[in-house]
Amino acid sequence: MRIFLHNPRCSKSRDWLKAIKDSWKSFTLRNYVQWPLDYNELVDLKDKLWLKAIDFTRTKEKEFKELWLTKDSSDEEILKAMWKHPKLMERPIIYDEKKAFIGRPTENLLNIFKK
Repeated sequence: MRIFLHNPRCSKSRDWLKAIKDSWKSFTLRNYVQWPLDYNELVDLKDKLWLKAIDFTRTKEKEFKELWLTKDSSDEEILKAMWKHPKLMERPIIYDEKKAFIGRPTENLLNIFKK
């Protein structure tokens, strides 16, 4: 099952939702601001992305600075902050049981999950 982590306030996320509604037969939409991922889900997501936590963190959000996070902060520190402040997570992100992708730029992901 594909899961689309969506923030309705994000224009890229809204654009992605429009693009996949017509081309994907099934996916689960999860508003991750309203229903945040827990710490273990974030660790799993990081592993599926094959990235360090900082690489899918929105470092320009005010919470990033208010929490005294830096680009040198550990994955654990960043993921715990993301758990409590979900808008720190880059968006949109699409994942399934095996892999995950950040939906930026939009055109790069249109063929990712085609089978």
